[in-house]
Amino acid sequence: MLKNIIKLPKILAVSLLLVFLICQISYADTGINNIKKVATGGFHSMFVKLDGTVWGTGQNVYGQLGDGTTIERHSPVQVTGLTNVMSIGCGDNYTIALKNDGTVWAWGNNSLGQLGDGTTIEKHSPVQVTGLTNVVSIACGVGHTIALKSNGTIWTWGANGNGQLGDGTVVNKKIPIQVPGISNITAIDGGHSHTIALENNGTVWTWGWNYYGQLGDGTVVNKKTPVQVPGISNIISIKCGDYHTIGLKNDGTVWTWGNNSSGQLGDGTTIERHLPVQVTGLTNVASIEGGGYHTISLKDDKTIWGWGANGCGQLGIGYYGSPKLIPTQSSITDVKEINIGKDVSIALKFDETIYTCGNNSRGQLGCGVVGSISGIFSQVIIP
Repeated sequence: MLKNIIKLPKILAVSLLLVFLICQISYADTGINNIKKVATGGFHSMFVKLDGTVWGTGQNVYGQLGDGTTIERHSPVQVTGLTNVMSIGCGDNYTIALKNDGTVWAWGNNSLGQLGDGTTIEKHSPVQVTGLTNVVSIACGVGHTIALKSNGTIWTWGANGNGQLGDGTVVNKKIPIQVPGISNITAIDGGHSHTIALENNGTVWTWGWNYYGQLGDGTVVNKKTPVQVPGISNIISIKCGDYHTIGLKNDGTVWTWGNNSSGQLGDGTTIERHLPVQVTGLTNVASIEGGGYHTISLKDDKTIWGWGANGCGQLGIGYYGSPKLIPTQSSITDVKEINIGKDVSIALKFDETIYTCGNNSRGQLGCGVVGSISGIFSQVIIP
């Protein structure tokens, strides 16, 4: 893990080595994290333990850590009064959780109704989303929220200025509404202001903001209702970056479209794409994730490959600096699950330990320090 650091210029190498050692030494004797799910937002990160409790670290100015305060945390703290959680999601300044009973709970910024409790009042601890049950999957954009129910229908709420709720309007919603015209959905995700859905036949549907072609329909025209992405099929997983979209096919190849200013599409260029293009030289992929301006994938061999922006070391390749236009392998191995935010990446290993890298300006890497940039996946320990 330290091999790449030693090759760097002395000042940069010492800086990265210090961050790495602090993260490791601070928690060397704490033991296994016992984590099952992870998520990261604008400047905060959240973790679900095997016991169903939720822990958060980073910015907390809106109460997005859910500990009943607005105090910034540089190490994980437990969300107040929340148990039996199976999945977690982060918006820009808010958090949502899916419980085992199919209910959804939310906290943090609520200025756009993104908490779904019928108000626009900020919450510093969890509140239940109004009238929503039988949910099997959740996702967030910057200010809008998406839920997939067990019957294959999609429900959305929050910001809708670009049609990202998919109900044919641009009116914000403070409680969940059903997206009309699509069903048999198996997966969902949200970008900055666009939404995507995967149908059980392997087709992809998108709606919302389309300035960069992130809807993949060959245009840059916003859509207030779902449109099918043409020319792509056999998709088994979908994810959004802020302004780009990613699809994983059943043959293990990855396809991307939308903004490409930092090479986040992975096709070896910085050319914006309005239709899907294949990521260069990448096969045998098991899962995908999109961040602000970077993308990472988890391969069948449990290694992580990333591309796009790396100014904060979010690719985890041992240093930070210029973007990578094609997939580049990080040093971490034996990874079970990945999640990324604007400029942070999180890896969950098979031993239920958590490793993070990238921007740590608000303590969102969770290793007890703040203000340093880490280009190395370093372990986070949760009590």
